[in-house]
Amino acid sequence: MYAFTLERPATVADAAKLAAGGAKVLAGGQTLLASMKLRLSDPGHLADLGGIKELAGIKREGNALIIGAMTRHIDVANSADVKATIPALAELAAHIGDKQVRAMGTLGGSVANNDPAACYPSAVLALGATVHTTKRKIAADDFFQGMFTTALEDGELITAISFPAPKKAVYMKFNQPASRFALVGVFVAQTDSGVRVAVTGAANGVFRHKGLEDALNKSFTAASAAGVKIDASDLNADIHASAAYRANLISVQTQRAVTKMLG
Repeated sequence: MYAFTLERPATVADAAKLAAGGAKVLAGGQTLLASMKLRLSDPGHLADLGGIKELAGIKREGNALIIGAMTRHIDVANSADVKATIPALAELAAHIGDKQVRAMGTLGGSVANNDPAACYPSAVLALGATVHTTKRKIAADDFFQGMFTTALEDGELITAISFPAPKKAVYMKFNQPASRFALVGVFVAQTDSGVRVAVTGAANGVFRHKGLEDALNKSFTAASAAGVKIDASDLNADIHASAAYRANLISVQTQRAVTKMLG
């Protein structure tokens, strides 16, 4: 690990100033610290958000859950409000990584990092969530822009994410056994504006699948999902799975999600 300086801001405003000045923000550290230990990253200057109490917590406002950016995965998984309002989100959080990752990793860190195989981005996108930052509010459809890329500007920090409660939702994840990231994860949500289907792990970033959404909006059945041809041409192929295998998993996991929702 390269030498670095560490600061612990006490307020969001202080953290934003440090970030604007070039400091790398440290949330749960599940990606950043690992890359630093391997000397793949040399930030030089870190701003640890762990001491900013206003960035953590879960509350319900109307028909939505507001979850602070520094809320740990384990707290989302165990929250009575999340279990009652969006049980699929609690279930998703409960199966991220292992116990150590769930105890340290944060919602905001995962979403800001936008790993193409991370679980949370699929929930944010499928539920039509809104990302709150130190500068503005960003709709999920505008936030994710590709592998490790988001709409966040330099120095802009996520403060919370607002999740509107769906009518029903299910997340089906096929694990990569070693990393426990999603080889393919499919989040299906029945929302007030229709069915939304978000896929993670299969391509260079999380994405909505229009074909599956159109089919399920016409007929919300597993058979309807099975009838959609999944194009493998833009999907990932690596040592873990071919593009064709991932395409098949998208179909299978969607069918399983729909079956679970109907059951």
